Amino acid sequence: MAPHHWRPRSGAPRALAGALALCLAGCAVVMDNQPRNRPWAPAQADGRVASTTSALPQAGPLADETVVALSFSGGGARAAAFALGALHGLDTAPAGNGRSLLAHVGFITSVSGGSMTAAWVGLHGTGALDEFRRVALLRDSEQGLRASLLNPVNLLRLAAGGLNDRSTFQRWLDDEVFHGATFAQMSQPGRPVVWINATNLRQRIAFPFHQRAFDALCSDLASYPVAEAVAASMAVPLVFAPVVLEKHPEQCGGPLPDWVDSYSLAFGETMLAQSLLTALHDFRDTRTGRYVKLVDGGLTDNFGLTSIQQSRLLMGTPHAPFSEADALRVRRLLFLVVDGGRRPAVDWNRGVDGPGGLDLALAAIDAAIDTNVRLSYDSFLPMVRRWQDDVIRWRCALPAAVQQQQRDQRAHWRCDDVQFGITRIGFDDLGPQRAAALHAVSTRLSLPAADVDALIAAGREAVGANWQVRLFSQLLAAGG
Repeated sequence: MAPHHWRPRSGAPRALAGALALCLAGCAVVMDNQPRNRPWAPAQADGRVASTTSALPQAGPLADETVVALSFSGGGARAAAFALGALHGLDTAPAGNGRSLLAHVGFITSVSGGSMTAAWVGLHGTGALDEFRRVALLRDSEQGLRASLLNPVNLLRLAAGGLNDRSTFQRWLDDEVFHGATFAQMSQPGRPVVWINATNLRQRIAFPFHQRAFDALCSDLASYPVAEAVAASMAVPLVFAPVVLEKHPEQCGGPLPDWVDSYSLAFGETMLAQSLLTALHDFRDTRTGRYVKLVDGGLTDNFGLTSIQQSRLLMGTPHAPFSEADALRVRRLLFLVVDGGRRPAVDWNRGVDGPGGLDLALAAIDAAIDTNVRLSYDSFLPMVRRWQDDVIRWRCALPAAVQQQQRDQRAHWRCDDVQFGITRIGFDDLGPQRAAALHAVSTRLSLPAADVDALIAAGREAVGANWQVRLFSQLLAAGG
């Protein structure tokens, strides 16, 4: 699950009420959550007026014709460690020419805890995985977090939007893990493309951090801190205040193009498309407010797959989110969903009474998240098959001269030689007893070293045990 199940500490309600009354009379809380996204510079705006509403992302360019795409789920440090283990597992799977499947990782979409691992790989590539364990997973990231509801000022913070703002976990991420890095440093050649996903509270849809989404805000992603995006992806409501972005419509130099409304008519029966188009209009309209509020991405989709479906809807090309060049180049794609979520662990169903108020609220949140993630994954399976078929049809409909040019560059190229697959790994792949122990690990932000290492080992073994990963590895090792 994406939410980290924090519980207020016990105390005397009357004393708390009295202290709160005194504080309300003379206390003020200032939240550190000012937006840090910059508007386009004039030169950027002049060059992008025509493309500001391409809306959602385009992954690429791909390094080669074989791609391993990854989805890292939410679930606090537990999900981050399991994702790290999956990367280690890919590094043990041969892919021919002395390379492993890890060398073919070209794209990662992530949510909540998984976003820490994804952002690290986006910044450092796949060659610094052990350093991530030391820097992020074995450190006490919860030090300084506000959790006690016995502190009246914390209740004021809660009422103002969340117990914790930028001054706690977010600052730790920026200072200790990502060291002030921006998205410009995540756009280096040879590193996977990374989409970090949060939830747009107003439209209640996924908000992926990539330039096309920032284009819709007339804002510059390159200068935006990576830690801010990861914090937004992990911003469990009430535990953390929302991360705020600012709209800069005055920088776009014009209204939305006509295709937006015509697209709306064409997809009038698609509720997701309607929500996305409403968001596009909202990003340009300060009458609805100047700010976009983002919280935990797991609330919309704990696998981070929805943003890919959104891009296919809005970009409207057969190969989206691939560019034309990538769609011509791609030959084999394996999409691996790394699920660090956990199954329900409750005991209030053993009697008539319960769950209590807090347990009921947490169970309701978990129920919504689990329902969304099932629907997201189940709809993603046929979407991947349609995506493959659409790419094949598009390639085979290209002019003969274009196809011949591709064969001249790569003798084995065929327009219909495209295979996309999807698979998922999770704790339940490792046997009942092992799975029960892993499901019991907390979804907190900081875990004991023994739990971290158990989760890393579990991710590595789950990848090795997955038959689709093994088949993909064998196909590539054999030169297929």
